Amino acid sequence: MKVIVRVLATLIWIVMPSVSWAEDQFKVLVIATPSKYHYEYIPIARESLERLARLHSFGITWTSDPAAFDGDLHQYAAVLFLNSPAEQLSEAQRSHFEQYMRSGGNAMVVHRAAIVPPNSWPWFEKLVGRSFINHPMIQTAVVTVADKGFPAAFGLPDRWLWSDEFYVTANPYHVTIAPVLKVDEASYDPTKIWPGQVGKRMGGDHPEAWFQRYEKGRVFVTLLGHNVEMYRDERYLQHLLGGIYWTATGLGQQH
Repeated sequence: MKVIVRVLATLIWIVMPSVSWAEDQFKVLVIATPSKYHYEYIPIARESLERLARLHSFGITWTSDPAAFDGDLHQYAAVLFLNSPAEQLSEAQRSHFEQYMRSGGNAMVVHRAAIVPPNSWPWFEKLVGRSFINHPMIQTAVVTVADKGFPAAFGLPDRWLWSDEFYVTANPYHVTIAPVLKVDEASYDPTKIWPGQVGKRMGGDHPEAWFQRYEKGRVFVTLLGHNVEMYRDERYLQHLLGGIYWTATGLGQQH
């Protein structure tokens, strides 16, 4: 009988810690809505991000439905717009999201999600911190780390080759951002663009990832992430993980 009791006690000791270890540190709402040029990435990105969530003990609620913004957003440490057109949100949903940010919520914006039609939602443009102008064709370029102390740059070399649509942006609302990654325009041709469009250069200050404080929350933006294969790339996934970690917790930043 004593042997049975000891065995049961051992099993309880083994099982109970594993239950506590499995508790999520925080929860993130990921909205990934297909658009004309961004849809193939969704199943790959979902599999990869959910794997990261299991590995790092945080929760993900994955949706393609803007109706998620009708519910309680305050249960989430951060809302991640993953290549999703933000203008798809209704006026009521926009209002709910704005209230979420004003009460201390946090947001992360990836690639296509940084684009909203001019003046369609100025509040969101200010949240992003930059306004989209255009982008050249996909090219390989040298991406440089502007802030080694930011979690989304951990594990990245100072200069690394990456192939993407390197968005050209403007700052009509005069928002101050803190760059994390930049792209070296000398390493590719910003004017290589489609007929009927005019490619533009930004010069030496061409941010591709940054962070800022907005309303009462944290915002991290990365313009990288066009190609579906990127969501299998461990280096890029570590970039996203660092962004998620900081956005949700505010931790890990080296000063």
